[in-house]
Amino acid sequence: MIYIVLFVSFLLAFCGYIVNENNADLLLAGYNTMSEDEKSKFDLVNYLKFFRRFMINVAIYSAIIYFLSTFFFSEDVSAIIYAVSLSVPWPYFLIISNNRFIK
Repeated sequence: MIYIVLFVSFLLAFCGYIVNENNADLLLAGYNTMSEDEKSKFDLVNYLKFFRRFMINVAIYSAIIYFLSTFFFSEDVSAIIYAVSLSVPWPYFLIISNNRFIK
């Protein structure tokens, strides 16, 4: 399970770094279907800063939560805690990204 947690954390952090202004048309869901008028009203630069920071934080903190939970609980319970720690931040991400980055 340790390798899975490290792989997922690496994958989340990598996703945060791979998306930039040049490839957002291809990689960002929702942004790639916007019209040119909608794209001009969207604050892509600040969104990408938020996106990168969010992905790195989820990667780091979910791994920390998993490794700390292994000291107190069994591996099965730690896996459930890890799954919950990966799931909980996403509603925040959706709310912030839908409200904050439209000019």
